[in-house]
Amino acid sequence: MPIDYRRLVDGLAAAAEMVGDGTAGLAAIGLLVETVREATCAAGATFTEYGDEGGRVVVASGVMAWALGQPIAPEFVDPAHPARPWAGRVDVLPVQVAEPLLGRGVLAIAGHPVLTGQRPVGAVHLFFGEIDAEMLAQAEPVLRVVAAAAAHMYGDPETPPTVSAAPDDDRTLFLAVAGHELRTPVTVVKGYATMLADRWESLDEGNRRDAARVLTQRADELARLVDRLLGASVGDRAAGWLVRSVPFDPIEALLRATGDLPAEHRRLLRLELPNSLPPACGDPAILTSIVGELVTNAVRYTPQASPGEATTGVGPGVEIQAGADAHTVFVRICDRGVGIDPAHVERAFERFWRARRDGDGRGVGLGLFLVRRLVERQNGWVSLRPRDGGGTVAEVRLPRADGPLRPSVVGEV
Repeated sequence: MPIDYRRLVDGLAAAAEMVGDGTAGLAAIGLLVETVREATCAAGATFTEYGDEGGRVVVASGVMAWALGQPIAPEFVDPAHPARPWAGRVDVLPVQVAEPLLGRGVLAIAGHPVLTGQRPVGAVHLFFGEIDAEMLAQAEPVLRVVAAAAAHMYGDPETPPTVSAAPDDDRTLFLAVAGHELRTPVTVVKGYATMLADRWESLDEGNRRDAARVLTQRADELARLVDRLLGASVGDRAAGWLVRSVPFDPIEALLRATGDLPAEHRRLLRLELPNSLPPACGDPAILTSIVGELVTNAVRYTPQASPGEATTGVGPGVEIQAGADAHTVFVRICDRGVGIDPAHVERAFERFWRARRDGDGRGVGLGLFLVRRLVERQNGWVSLRPRDGGGTVAEVRLPRADGPLRPSVVGEV
């Protein structure tokens, strides 16, 4: 099938306008990726950003949408030739790469590096459902143009890199944030405990129960916060630390996770779960923390709905969806909140990064950072994307325990 050059030119022009308007980053790169997929009639397309420890799929479309957020191990970023284009059959690739692609009907792949100067910062890939040598040859110059446009968005290669904060500064920041965030729940717990101790006899049964309920909720919040702070402070731990890899029922784990949420969050939830799912491989206890964090984040930026709205499906409640394909089990937290800027979908996972919406001062920017670390320690991945019609979708994918690429079951490590 011939290249649709009109579509290619229109897409490049639209991306250039976005850059001219100051809207670069992932939004413009996403437009480029979708443009080249449509112009070449490819089944799917991705943009992988390279880092010090491999890469990550930060844009994905078509049949490759499932890969959004997937980390790429350093061994699959060719260290000898990271700056050369490539094209060929999928079945000659390493099994860890080939199996998920072949299982989704992808037979051929073409890619091109994105370079700033001579430094590769990423790569654009096209995925095809048939092996057509002529099409693969025609795709190479098109990818070259798109890769050059994407490289322009990474700025001047001569610009010196940003200097990271010194370790002492980072520790100071961490301790300051920890002290600030711990102070509020500790103060509340202390206040209610003091009230019960000093006024026990004068309180009726209802007031005692209310105070005990608040103490329980705040203690749970405190425990979750401590877990987040400790987790964020051990970022150099090896993958797998304190995380099991065992088969578990994802439906049962999701029901338990949502049952542990605060009542004010549960009333906003709509569960859209199938009757059954294949077993996932990971740590079901950790899934509770992951779902809790994602739901809390969704509720924070979702207008409050009445209980009637949250259950009828017409209001701005938070939906939890789940499903599976041949390789993964996925969970989606979908909201109708203020949404997320496409330029921020990756920055949202950085430690201490926070989007400022309408002067909101809540949170310290540890939640999504910790979620990504916990999910990837279970051989899965997590992504954010804007939701059609408004809002945000957070998607977690874990390997199927009965799938062809399931990780070894290692228990507690």
